[in-house]
Amino acid sequence: MPKQDVIIIGSGHNGLVTGCYLAKEGYSVKVIERQDQLGGAVSTETMFKSEKYPQGFRMDVGSSVHIMIHQTGILEELELEKYGLEYIEMDPIMSYPVPEGGDVIHFFKDLERTLDSIAKVAPEDVENYREFVEFWGRINKGVLKAFMVPPSGKNIVTEVAKGQIRDGGMFEKGKQLGGLQKILSSYGKVVDDAFENPHMKAALTWFAAQSGPTPDHPATGDFAGWQSMLHQSGAKHPRGGSGMLTQAMARLIEAHGGEIITGSPVEEIIIEDGKALGVLTEGEEYRADTIISNAHVQTTMMKLVGRDHLPSSTYAKVEDINVGNGFGMVVRCAVEELPRYTACPDDPYIHNGMQLLAPSVQYMNNAIGDYLQKRPPTDPAVLAMTFSQIDPDVAPSGGHTLFAWAQWHPYELQDGLHWDDIREREAQKIYDVVTRYAPNMDDKLIDWYIQSPLDIERKHGLLRGNVMHVEMSFDQMFMFRPIPEMSEYKTPIENLYLSSASCHPGGGVFGAAGYNAANVILKDKKKSWFNF
Repeated sequence: MPKQDVIIIGSGHNGLVTGCYLAKEGYSVKVIERQDQLGGAVSTETMFKSEKYPQGFRMDVGSSVHIMIHQTGILEELELEKYGLEYIEMDPIMSYPVPEGGDVIHFFKDLERTLDSIAKVAPEDVENYREFVEFWGRINKGVLKAFMVPPSGKNIVTEVAKGQIRDGGMFEKGKQLGGLQKILSSYGKVVDDAFENPHMKAALTWFAAQSGPTPDHPATGDFAGWQSMLHQSGAKHPRGGSGMLTQAMARLIEAHGGEIITGSPVEEIIIEDGKALGVLTEGEEYRADTIISNAHVQTTMMKLVGRDHLPSSTYAKVEDINVGNGFGMVVRCAVEELPRYTACPDDPYIHNGMQLLAPSVQYMNNAIGDYLQKRPPTDPAVLAMTFSQIDPDVAPSGGHTLFAWAQWHPYELQDGLHWDDIREREAQKIYDVVTRYAPNMDDKLIDWYIQSPLDIERKHGLLRGNVMHVEMSFDQMFMFRPIPEMSEYKTPIENLYLSSASCHPGGGVFGAAGYNAANVILKDKKKSWFNF
């Protein structure tokens, strides 16, 4: 096998971002993916072909909504539209049908339109929302910049300090301590303090919960505060499905002379004298100057590297990373028609974006209570997505797609339960939430693809079903992610780098980890060239 400049293990979007930047700089890139289809957790598959639906349905099997990556500049720098990527605006970004009521709150990209919608349901919170977006918008300018560079202990401190004099200051004069307290608070408290109406509290708490930690977790206030950024970037859906992003990046790499190999699980990273020299698959050995793992940090260091090549203290730290006990599960449905929500049966906007189906904060707390006892929630909170409304390409045969994501589903269950035995029962609970909000869906299911926490682990290598790789708690963010010694995308093994969501700044369709890793690797390669 001819030697490559770079081998990337896994074709998740962060790894492909790294590969794109390296390929554009002239390095030969080989991506090796264990699954038959590339893309990792940003991929789309065609399912449910039948006589009635001969072309089937385009079903995302990982993430669906793309928000964070539109704040990074990555898409523009890589010019991915030249490689077939087309985005469709989701506007409103999300909507909250009022349970057992005749109205809906729409969160549009345009702030004024959002305020007009809030006024119909929660007039007492119109100005509260305006102030909330302004407050957190100032903070998140600095936070986003901190996300787009490798983390270090001084990054957090200096960004906060610089924020006092940049863009008019991170906090208003005289409000620095109160502002800092909000940042260090839990997102549940941040929302509860900021708003009065219970529907606003439920909507914003449920959206903030998509980052992972429970609403009472300290230093998560900005999971709610990131709402401010939605009014800048909006949310988008790739035409044809989420996987069109990774398909476009793969085409870029190939156009620059790179190679994508699928259906070939990497079994071992070849290490000699503390240096990574290549990888072994079931049938081949590939060599390269630089090895980049887009896999989970524990899979990379504990399985592909192994205990024999790591200091015992490093191995123990990796083993002790808090992966958490699951996250959520999702049901990908092909349906005959779209939900007609009792709250707004003829609303023209409801299916343009996400639909927040969580009746109250207490309803969510009940689900969390079940989760903490290692039980699936009796009544799950649901995030519904109906992309076929804005993208007919995902349902080319007719019909519609309905994705229903629910949260606080423990990977490890009590009472001897096993996910393989209860997955359909729990999927039905999720679908039943949709039918409670939209009774027309009671008999409209054509077929479904269920992803329990265990299914997610098996499909995507996301250990314990955590779609963020490791918990997004403050003690595992910034320079603590995944562990301090590897927070700058480097490992104790020479020439071996990390570029996955296990690294700063974490999960979601963001690409920042891949972007930061690429910059670190390019800097190291230039140093090596000059030293040579």
